[in-house]
Amino acid sequence: MTAVPNVFTPGDFFALADFERAANAVLPPAVRDFVAGGSGAEFTLTDNQAAFDRLRITPKVLRDVSDCSCATTLLGSRAAMPVATAPVGYQKLLHPEGELASARAAAAAGIPFTVGTLSSYTVEEIAAVGATTWFQLYWLRDREQSFDLVRRAEDAGCSAVMLTVDVPWMGRRRRDLRNGFALPDDIVAAHFPVGAESVAHRTASGESAVARHTAAAFAPSLSWADLAELRRRTRLPLLVKGVLDPADAAQAAESGVDGIVVSNHGGRQLDGAVASIDALAEVCAAVNGRCEVLLDSGVRSGVDVLKALALGASGVLLGRPLLWGLATGGAEGARRVLDLLAAELRDALGLAGCSGPEAAGTLQVRRDAMAADRTCTAHAHTTYLDKTSHEGMVLR
Repeated sequence: MTAVPNVFTPGDFFALADFERAANAVLPPAVRDFVAGGSGAEFTLTDNQAAFDRLRITPKVLRDVSDCSCATTLLGSRAAMPVATAPVGYQKLLHPEGELASARAAAAAGIPFTVGTLSSYTVEEIAAVGATTWFQLYWLRDREQSFDLVRRAEDAGCSAVMLTVDVPWMGRRRRDLRNGFALPDDIVAAHFPVGAESVAHRTASGESAVARHTAAAFAPSLSWADLAELRRRTRLPLLVKGVLDPADAAQAAESGVDGIVVSNHGGRQLDGAVASIDALAEVCAAVNGRCEVLLDSGVRSGVDVLKALALGASGVLLGRPLLWGLATGGAEGARRVLDLLAAELRDALGLAGCSGPEAAGTLQVRRDAMAADRTCTAHAHTTYLDKTSHEGMVLR
C-alpha cells in the first residue's frame, strides 16, 4: 500500500467539506468510492445531509453565554464535546497509521474513539493510544468469537460496547461492485484470522470482496435474544447502533441497553431508509429518558450537531469527515477536523443562546419544506418537530 501523501495545510480548511475535497484529490478512486459510496442509488446517502439542511433552529436571546462550553458527559464519562467517532473499518486504506492516528486525534480532542470489528489494528493496539475507547461489535456466525472480542475489549480498557444491529449482510454498494473492490494485500481486518481475511483480498469483476468476506463472517440471525445474552455477558455500558424504528428503540431500552445510536449506517445499508435525523425525535420520545440516544449519519458541521442535540440526542457519531482528515494529514489532519467541528459547535451553541450542550434541548426546531427543493416556486410550508410526543410532527 502506497502511503497517502500529507497535504495538510491548516490555512486551507474552513469547513469539513474542504477536507473532503482534499481527500478526494489524494485517494485512489476505488478507495474514495469505498469511503464515499452508499447502497443502491444512494438516495438515503444523499438524504442524510438534505434532511439536516431542511431543519431550522429558532435561537434564544438574552442568555448569558460568556462561559459557553461544548463539554458534556457521554455514557457517564466526560467528553470535550458531544461527539464520538463512528466505527469505521480498514482505516489503513486512508493512511498507513490508520486507526492509531485517528485514536490519537480523538484523544487530543477529548472525545471517545470507537474501534471497529473490521479495524486494521487490534483493539489492544488502539486502546493503548490513550483515548476513551468504545468497541463496536458485528455479530459473528461464530458466537464465541463475538464474545471473545468483547472480552478482549474489556481487558484492553474499553469503556463501552456498541453492537451494530443493521447489518445482517452488507448493502449492495454499486460503486464497490463496479470497481470489483478488494483490499490491498497489506490491509487486513486485524481481529480475524489471516486465512479468513484472504477472502476480502480476492478481486472479482462485478463483486465486492469485502462484502463476500462479511457475508461469510456476519450472522444474519442476530435477534433480541442475542442482545439479551450480550447484555448478560458484559459489564460494560452497551449501545445498539442502527435503530430507526421507535418501537425497536423502546424494546431496546426495555432490554437494558445504556444507549441507542439512531443510524442508517451512513446510507450504506437499506437505500430508501429514513434519514437518521428525521427519525431522531420519535426515537427519543419512545425511549423517554431510559437510556441515552446518539445520532449517526450525515453530520457535517457544528450546526448539524446542534440540531441533533435540539431534537433530543445526547451526542453524535462522526464518520466520513474524520476519514477525510486522516487522508489529508494523518493524526494532525484528523485532529484538525475535530478542532474545526468543536469551534463550529461552540459558535452555534452561543449564537443559539445556549451556554452548553444540555441547553440545546430547549431549542425549537422547524422543518423548512422549501429546503428539500430549491427549484420549488411555492411558498415554504413550515412544520414544527414535536420533541416530546410520539406522534412526531405537528403542522402549524
